[in-house]
Amino acid sequence: MKKTNAVRQLEKLGIAYRLAEYEVDLNELDASSVALRIGMPLERVFKTLVVRGDKTGVFLCVIPGDGELDLKAAASSTGNKRCELVPLREVLPLTGYQRGGVSPLASRKSYPVLVDEAAFRFEEISVSAGIRGLQMILRPSDLIKASQAVTGHFAKDGPKS
Repeated sequence: MKKTNAVRQLEKLGIAYRLAEYEVDLNELDASSVALRIGMPLERVFKTLVVRGDKTGVFLCVIPGDGELDLKAAASSTGNKRCELVPLREVLPLTGYQRGGVSPLASRKSYPVLVDEAAFRFEEISVSAGIRGLQMILRPSDLIKASQAVTGHFAKDGPKS
């Protein structure tokens, strides 16, 4: 398996993790597709969203795969009046990561990270390792430590089927 900068960061900090590799389908980069491919429940597969606040600039939000970002909560938690998702064309230049491979660790530039408190409902969660097709599975507390994240409630429940 490939070692990414995000994986190297965990190793440097002595944090235990497992990797889950999966086949990439460019038409299915969403969290539910990743969950199916790695055999993990969707609510434990967390997605990393790139957000821009009107006062603080760019930050990363890590929320459950079945959730939707609460922009007001994210803005409030970061001292912004409002925030928005960064346009897709800006994600790679800002983070060094492609859509479907954005990790909360080892971005091109160090951005503040918010992790939804739903992560603490689980012993382990999955986040991108920094490339499409590779997920890191680790304890939520270790993700917080590695990313120096702020925790809070940043996700709305996802759509109900």
